[in-house]
Amino acid sequence: MKQDESILDVLMYLFENYIENDDDDAILDHSSVGIRQELSHVGFGDGEINKALNWLDDLGELTDNLIETPSKISPHAMRLYSADEMAKLPVEAQGFLLFMEQLEVINPDVREKVIERCMALESEELNLDELKWVLLMVLFNDSEQTENAEKTNEMIWVESLLYDETEMTLH
Repeated sequence: MKQDESILDVLMYLFENYIENDDDDAILDHSSVGIRQELSHVGFGDGEINKALNWLDDLGELTDNLIETPSKISPHAMRLYSADEMAKLPVEAQGFLLFMEQLEVINPDVREKVIERCMALESEELNLDELKWVLLMVLFNDSEQTENAEKTNEMIWVESLLYDETEMTLH
């Protein structure tokens, strides 16, 4: 692995090797030495490993907080991005989130979690593929909490967008 691996690279590795394969018990118990050793063995630095696992913990807390106190965001409200959010999420990424909402793949609460988790990454700007990864991780976390079959279909759809090599045009 390159020396400049990011938190998102660690998260993508975890998703592809554990979460996607229904071996999320290892992720949930990441305080164990095994997961950290494997990540270190494949070339991730301790700093990125710790930040990625903290990122996952924070995502879990966001989901738990929303379950306890549901949001009052109207599905018809228009989302205005702050200057920091616009700097990190290019117009293409913002448009993709809006598109996902319009298709009712995500709701405003999920959109806000995706934006918050994107902002928690150290990258100065995320590209569309990186946003899709964050969205997929948020959807997976939500489906784990709600055990909703519809969420699984949404995750499969977003995952197919990630792995599909053809360009998707948003109108």
